[in-house]
Amino acid sequence: MTPIEPNRSRTWHRSVLGAAVLGMGVLLTGTSAGAGSVDKTPFGNTQDGKAVDLYTLTNDRGASVKFIAYGGIITAINVPDRWGKLDNVVLGFKELADYESMNPYFGALIGRYGNRIGGAKFTLDGTQYQLAANNGPNSLHGGTKGFDKVVWAVEPLSSVSGAAARLNYTSKDGEEGYPGTLTVQVVYSLTNDNELRIDYEATTDKPTVVNLTSHSYFNLAGDGTGGIDDHILTINADRYTPVDATLIPTGQLASVTATPFDFRQGAPIGARIRSNDPQMAYGRGYDHNFVLNRSGGGLSLAARVYEPRSGRIMEISTTEPGVQFYSGNFLDSTLVGAAGQQYRQTDGFCLETQHFPDSPNKPSFPTTVLKPGETLKSTTIHKFSTDAS
Repeated sequence: MTPIEPNRSRTWHRSVLGAAVLGMGVLLTGTSAGAGSVDKTPFGNTQDGKAVDLYTLTNDRGASVKFIAYGGIITAINVPDRWGKLDNVVLGFKELADYESMNPYFGALIGRYGNRIGGAKFTLDGTQYQLAANNGPNSLHGGTKGFDKVVWAVEPLSSVSGAAARLNYTSKDGEEGYPGTLTVQVVYSLTNDNELRIDYEATTDKPTVVNLTSHSYFNLAGDGTGGIDDHILTINADRYTPVDATLIPTGQLASVTATPFDFRQGAPIGARIRSNDPQMAYGRGYDHNFVLNRSGGGLSLAARVYEPRSGRIMEISTTEPGVQFYSGNFLDSTLVGAAGQQYRQTDGFCLETQHFPDSPNKPSFPTTVLKPGETLKSTTIHKFSTDAS
């Protein structure tokens, strides 16, 4: 079992991309041999009149990732099943208006602080900072207007290994109550090995706290095909962080042994989701952070998901110390997805790589403090493949 190092330094790796930035035409094609393409089309205007474009990254195997500048939201990931049929494996909407008005963070970039901060406040260098309480008494996913609700600047990149684009956003000092002007870059890369790579980078001009992640809801059988109970999930974690009734970690690092949280050998998501374990009652299912087994700051396997009907496999590697497993517990049939279906409880799952929830108030957790002169760098890779046909 790997110990957690309190306040360890934040060291991560970033992807290596070609330096050339392509022009912003309708079709922006990679210039290197074997490179994919980046396509840009209009996706509508926000309620305050900002134009939003849809970008499509396509690799040389025909797989694609679609995202919009609003929230950096990934609207589709099209990857093959065991017979080679492409399907979209993430949940989402058809219209920008739905993403603005009712989105439960489908596909969004999350910041400044992914997950929850207890009591919607924290103290840094002797100063207490008050945040928006948008999830009961707590602050969730950056507050009332987090990074999921801003329009990012997007620039396609050249890449020798597929297709890529960089998203840029500057969060002003005091935005949503957080100190410091935070400059953020996120690179989405779709490699020719069917890997979606997400590289995060951030700097600040004042000490602040940062926890960046991506919030796609996955269904490897395909969007609109029903529930995810039969997906076989493996999580590389001996421990998890139990929560209180408001889903804030207690500070304990508890063993997963003999609990519904033991996914070390792989288990169907639905096998124990209705357990009478009090932790499951708090989240109405899984909504918990897992302490990944890892050493050092490089990429390490976090989770593997296998969908038996399609044969699709998703393996997630990350430089982060934790992953939040959320089983779509609050989908309640009131949302209609892009494929025309009502989204019900457990129609999708999230595996959000991250530092731990409420770390600013838990000194024993890995630190999320970022200081001037430091650069936050973090990488997560989703690798898609299939079993034998």
